[in-house]
Amino acid sequence: MKICGLNKTTLLDYPGKVAATIFLGGCNFRCPFCHNGDLVLHSKELPYLEEEEVLSFKKKKKNVLEGVCITGGEPTLYGELTELIEKIKRLGYLVKLDTNGTNPSMVKSLITKGLIDYVAMDIKAPISKYEKVCGVSCDMQKIQETVEVLKKEMVNYEFRTTVVKELHTKEDILEIGKWISGAKSYYLQSYQETEKNICQGFHAMEKEELFALKKELKHNIQNVQTRGVE
Repeated sequence: MKICGLNKTTLLDYPGKVAATIFLGGCNFRCPFCHNGDLVLHSKELPYLEEEEVLSFKKKKKNVLEGVCITGGEPTLYGELTELIEKIKRLGYLVKLDTNGTNPSMVKSLITKGLIDYVAMDIKAPISKYEKVCGVSCDMQKIQETVEVLKKEMVNYEFRTTVVKELHTKEDILEIGKWISGAKSYYLQSYQETEKNICQGFHAMEKEELFALKKELKHNIQNVQTRGVE
């Protein structure tokens, strides 16, 4: 398993919790707007952290941290993920998993075993544009299966879309809303450009448009929020 980074304290990655974030390298998507380009494209060239080093830090911070967020890349590419989470849970932490939803069997297994407490699943685009936006061919049946697993509410969860002006239209976002209708929570994340993005030159949708979409989406989804909107 390629543990490529550790954010020792965050108030942002795990909603409502003081947490640490573990970054796993490698991804099966190539979303051009991804802000973790090095983890996706160059994980083999990045220095790795030893698992024991990460777990040792968690042991020392048990009185400070409440949770651990596991993100990437795409964490569910690793069969060893279950074992890592089991070790983290034995230390008494809540665990949040970030995923693109391409491995529904692992997500379901982690939920059934009580190993994860929160899941954030990225919804890249409406089904009709998914491959264009995520940059590769993908198994939409698996992605749709993960959506349905989460909607059963066996674990706290959110769906989220990073909205990119050049890739998403208003109609695209509303189509996503119909697809995930009945979902507990959906977050519209404003695109942020940094030097680590896989491709440059994209732009955020205007905040007024995001706020208008938020209002319209509430016809289908209980809780709709925006992130990264000033």
